[in-house]
Amino acid sequence: MQTLEKTHPAFLKLQTLLAEINDIQSAASLLHWDQATYMPPKGAAARGRQLATLRQIAHEKFTNGAIAQLLDDLRSYEADLPYDSDEASLIRVTRRQCDRASKIPAEFTARFSQLRSDAYQAWATARPANNFAAVQPYLERMVDLSRELANFFPGYNHIADPLIEFSDYGMTAQSIRRVFAELREQLVPVVQAITAQPPVDDSCLRQFFPEAQQLAFSYKVLAQMGYDLERGRQDKTLHPFMTNFSIDDVRITTRVYENDLGQGLFSTIHEMGHAFYEMGVDPAFEGNLLAAGVSAGVHESQSRLWENLVGRSRPFWSYFYPHLQAMFPTQFKDVSLETFYRAINKVARSLIRTDADEVTYNLHVMIRFDLELDLLDGTLAVRDLPEAWNERYRSDLGVVPESDREGVLQDVHWFTGRIGGMFQGYTLGNLMSAQFFEAALADIPTIPTQISQGNFQPLHNWLKDKIYRHGCKYTADETVQRVTGKPLSTAAFMRYIHQKYGALYSL
Repeated sequence: MQTLEKTHPAFLKLQTLLAEINDIQSAASLLHWDQATYMPPKGAAARGRQLATLRQIAHEKFTNGAIAQLLDDLRSYEADLPYDSDEASLIRVTRRQCDRASKIPAEFTARFSQLRSDAYQAWATARPANNFAAVQPYLERMVDLSRELANFFPGYNHIADPLIEFSDYGMTAQSIRRVFAELREQLVPVVQAITAQPPVDDSCLRQFFPEAQQLAFSYKVLAQMGYDLERGRQDKTLHPFMTNFSIDDVRITTRVYENDLGQGLFSTIHEMGHAFYEMGVDPAFEGNLLAAGVSAGVHESQSRLWENLVGRSRPFWSYFYPHLQAMFPTQFKDVSLETFYRAINKVARSLIRTDADEVTYNLHVMIRFDLELDLLDGTLAVRDLPEAWNERYRSDLGVVPESDREGVLQDVHWFTGRIGGMFQGYTLGNLMSAQFFEAALADIPTIPTQISQGNFQPLHNWLKDKIYRHGCKYTADETVQRVTGKPLSTAAFMRYIHQKYGALYSL
């Protein structure tokens, strides 16, 4: 940012108001993190009320007219600034978000927040009990409120469009369907060719791995990869997530299954990728709207890049596998690196999105995206969702859940956010991750060698310089174009899939 002496007084006032709103929102985020980690179950009712109150206060403060007036006062100031200056970017991003927020009544924000808290608590109980009936009323209300939210933004082509824009600005149901159709056409033959072969033996991952040792290894990985535990921490939860309360307080969560090594380990690396993004934002943005990721897609590009393109790569395990063997000497005594590498990259038609391999993963996302659109436009009733879910898994992946716990109840997203715009970011992120990584390799061809030596800093620094430090100054389209010199496409991702899995499965 410019020095204070040279900055417009209205801009300084804008920064002050945004910092105050950020503090309120951060307090709400801290309460949500506590609810998902340590809060006793009977605290749910009060927590829902507390979150609703804080979110309503933040919304009212953002939309009460003071910020809109400052933005009007700053129009001539903004016009004289370079487009990519920090000041112009903050004004531009604030105006976009203020215009959007001002269309949503504060009373609705409180109602929606209360439902999100209540629905999460209901899901946390219903999923292990395999009880879809218990959450059906909450999901029906979530569909209703999601439609109500969309209708604050008339003029859409599909009712999901405004909801998608909350997560991935500039995208619509039509544009995502177009990208998904192109990707699906290329992926399905690969899935068919691989799954026609005898399945890879991944039993080495299905042994008994004590939780304490898994967590100890995950901390070793975090430390080596550069996650700053002076600025973050890791805790357990039902569905892993990352949250942040400032640039210097960015927390991740994981879940550990003692009969499945991959669950906790790759969840940890995934959430660390999100955290790297937030920790890498320019410190000058602390407390304002630029201190955030660009979009769901760009954010997921970082979690998926670190989890998959790095964390499931051969160079990564050339370095870490001896450490893993030392942590679990009995389990991996007679397991070669090649056997382990093939196990963690096994491709199979599966039920659980978060467990899915890189080749089939996007098919899971497409199912959820289509179901969201059907729920919103009324062609699918919530009561029929489990059946519709199971039928899509039968037709798309050739598997059928034996229970709702491993079916429609597996993801927390519809119970903590909204229906619409909650899943497409994962696939957009996969496409971006490959495109970004390809650009990084073009600039620093030695990255794989450095990773094999346990040196993640060159890649981390490249991403920080190209993406992280800018926060959300640029849109997702602008970010992809600036970093890679090309618009978003499926090409880099499919090159990556063909190269890696073509070698693994002799395609």
